[in-house]
Amino acid sequence: MSMMSPDHPVTFQPDGQNTRLLRDAFGRFATGVTVVTAPSADGPVGITANSFSSVSLDPPLVLWAPDKTSRRFQYFEAAEHYAIHVLSNEQAALCQGFARNAHAFEALDFGLNEHGVPLIENCLARFECARFAAYEGGDHLIVLGRVVKAEMRDGDALTFFAGKLGQVPLRADN
Repeated sequence: MSMMSPDHPVTFQPDGQNTRLLRDAFGRFATGVTVVTAPSADGPVGITANSFSSVSLDPPLVLWAPDKTSRRFQYFEAAEHYAIHVLSNEQAALCQGFARNAHAFEALDFGLNEHGVPLIENCLARFECARFAAYEGGDHLIVLGRVVKAEMRDGDALTFFAGKLGQVPLRADN
């Protein structure tokens, strides 16, 4: 296989032998970074996720997709209430903390809502959700949530592109 360049793309048919190539191709889509939190019998839990999207304004719906092979999957599959936190560029450590540890709440400024959902402070946006529906999605579960409360603030977004964290500035002049 030749080296990839703008003039020489790598073309392939996805299969079980080239999942790394497919992951790399998916990584060409720049995404924001979120932490999804939920209550659990083991205490508050969180997971870093970039599989987040707005779906509908009426009713207000968002989706995200936890990996079924994650040790944390059981918590989020069962969660009737959860919160999706859109991270700012200043929250890369928070992103990395929840990528490694479901209980990475130490030293965080957070509270609990009326459903016991952990709410992390100082995010660009936060969507408190009630489970609306879930659908099979291969090795992930596609979870639709009805947004029951939202919060937002100004700032620069934390992004994920080609396996690396970065940022998108709020304005081109800053």
